[in-house]
Amino acid sequence: MRELSLHVVGADFPNRVGPNRGGGNRRFEILLCTPGEPVALVPEPRNPVDPNAVMVVSTRGVQIGYLTADRAAWIGAMLRQGRAVAALFQQATPMGAAIRVAFDGAVPTLPAVVATAADPEPEFWPDDVPPDDWD
Repeated sequence: MRELSLHVVGADFPNRVGPNRGGGNRRFEILLCTPGEPVALVPEPRNPVDPNAVMVVSTRGVQIGYLTADRAAWIGAMLRQGRAVAALFQQATPMGAAIRVAFDGAVPTLPAVVATAADPEPEFWPDDVPPDDWD
């Protein structure tokens, strides 16, 4: 497995001011992120809730959340071993966000956008000016 998508959770919690946190609102920062934008994965071994926690930080230096606990231990171990883990912002989600990661020097690529019943035309953009025959 050379790349996969991971959930970022904790978007509803406020950021503390400090290194790699940037203060500010996580949900707002997620809205500023664009698909394909690099994000940093920062192990947080002194986290009082989970010593395996891995913080996700936007390209602007603002924390957007954490990897889920089931993936944080695995990804955090790779980072502590010095393995290369590259990450890109993929999209905002109801839980927070999704990121795309690749390992050992691979470059992550975003998956193709798939239409859903709620959004059957995700690439649709309305015309700036309606056609002449509209009355």
